[in-house]
Amino acid sequence: MKAMVVDDSSAMRAILTKQLRELGFDVVQASNGQEALRLLHEDGVVDLVLLDWNMPGMDGAEVLSLFRSEPAYREMRVMMVTTESEMSQVTVALEAGANEYLMKPFDRESLVEKLILLGMDPSGHTV
Repeated sequence: MKAMVVDDSSAMRAILTKQLRELGFDVVQASNGQEALRLLHEDGVVDLVLLDWNMPGMDGAEVLSLFRSEPAYREMRVMMVTTESEMSQVTVALEAGANEYLMKPFDRESLVEKLILLGMDPSGHTV
């Protein structure tokens, strides 16, 4: 399984990448929405995107809308990973096409629980 971590924080990208690799994912990283779109165009679709909400330039909701507007990317599982905790923000993300929502800070157990809800077991395989 292949995952993409999209976050403007290099520390958060490193944390998520480490945890996903330990769970069996191949991981690519993008520091912003533009880079994420470029990588998808160059390298192809990934199975899972972990997407930050608050990024400069293009926020996570905009990136998500672009993902869902492109037929090739509509089936990718997208998990918003963000400090945005208001229910209105969660609703906006889910209505825009997010499959799950993980609030920062989080622990490994929370990440694994969300992956299971997405239909992926902790070793990164589709259930």
